[in-house]
Amino acid sequence: MMDILIKVLIAIVALLHLYFLWLEMFAWTTAGRKVFRSLPPDLFEPTKTMAANQGLYNGFLAAGLIWSLVISNVQWSENVSLFFLGCVLIAGIYGGISVSKKIFFVQGLPALIAILLLLI
Repeated sequence: MMDILIKVLIAIVALLHLYFLWLEMFAWTTAGRKVFRSLPPDLFEPTKTMAANQGLYNGFLAAGLIWSLVISNVQWSENVSLFFLGCVLIAGIYGGISVSKKIFFVQGLPALIAILLLLI
């Protein structure tokens, strides 16, 4: 039962990062304006390339987490999961400190919970 919960949590974190990829790479100047209301509207077009770069990194995190879900060797799957969840957690902590505490709760906290469940 715990294994299923952990896999569901990892899948949720991966889906979040696929959403971030889409938002930052393909919808920055449209949906991005609605999500990041605190940014001045005139910043979206000039930062489109930078946001797309961030989206690509989020895609790599999602790809690693999805990869961890399809690895058949349990120990290897856990190690890959811990690595990518750790990357997500660090990004969430940094975003929470440097941009908005909300980033930690949306990005970092789910990763932290998954890490803790993997380790117990």
